[in-house]
Amino acid sequence: VCPRISDLAEQKEFLDNYVPELKVAVAHGQMPPGELDDIMNAFYEGQYDVLLSTTIVESGLDIPTANTLIIHRADMFGLAQLYQLRGRVGRSKTRAYAIFTLPTRRILTANAERRLKVLQSLDTIGAGFELASHDLDIRGGGNLLGEEQSGHVREVGFELYQQMLEEAVAELKDSGEEVTGGHWSPQINVGTPVLIPESFVPDLQLRMGLYRRLADLREPADIDAFGAELIDRFGPLPEEVDHLLKIVFVKGLCLKANVEKLDAGPKGAVIAFRDRQFANPAALIGWIGEQSSLAKIRPDQSIVLQRDWDSAEKRLKGAAVIMTKLAQMAQAAQKAA
Repeated sequence: VCPRISDLAEQKEFLDNYVPELKVAVAHGQMPPGELDDIMNAFYEGQYDVLLSTTIVESGLDIPTANTLIIHRADMFGLAQLYQLRGRVGRSKTRAYAIFTLPTRRILTANAERRLKVLQSLDTIGAGFELASHDLDIRGGGNLLGEEQSGHVREVGFELYQQMLEEAVAELKDSGEEVTGGHWSPQINVGTPVLIPESFVPDLQLRMGLYRRLADLREPADIDAFGAELIDRFGPLPEEVDHLLKIVFVKGLCLKANVEKLDAGPKGAVIAFRDRQFANPAALIGWIGEQSSLAKIRPDQSIVLQRDWDSAEKRLKGAAVIMTKLAQMAQAAQKAA
């Protein structure tokens, strides 16, 4: 199995040169459906010894006589793909083998090496959930409800599923009416990884438990206590964990200030309010006026702040200061009401 169609010709030539006695069939997704169907049926009936293909065989292929799988450039496949492909052989009583090849003159990326190690450890029946957990841990959660489903965590939303489900069930029990989505989670982006790395907490289930606990924290004292517990149990906090705790603190302030999105970069920040509403507009306008030319309001009611934040640490600290001010203004208006 090759990762790209362009690899097939080279591998076909290799097989023809070194094992000319074998009959090799080639299959990929750009072939006419009829031709592809004929080749697959011929391989199933034993007319070919080797099927050289792309990941088109990843699912839906059940050939009991196929007992050996060789994957070319396994480092280019995703964890779920490798797991699926491995299941294409060993579907009868005959002992099966899955061989993953790697480039000899190239250095594997850290994530590719982790994927292969995880796959090597998944040798029990029903390991699908464990694989999915590892895959999520390696790729990162991303924006759980948006289009960005991979990469570094850009918002603190680990609790979304459990908390939203609990709230929906509670509201349905109380009112019997459809839930309209009262829960929301601020989107916070400061351009830095925020996570609990495997090198800090090796056990996956323990990391997930820590994420769940962290997701429920709102008050600064609770966040500080959680950080102190991590230091006591696992040692000095890595930069990613330290940034994660600071993001959680900023998230609590965003909720108090009704800030739906906060994007912070080297030149400043953009702040967007949920439903374009702020509890204390008069105080907000006065505060923006105090910023002189360093702050302005866009037509969409978002706020643009000019700052010199050339490091993630400065962005986190600056965001916390700004959000603290906005939260104080919002709470002052709520108390007055």
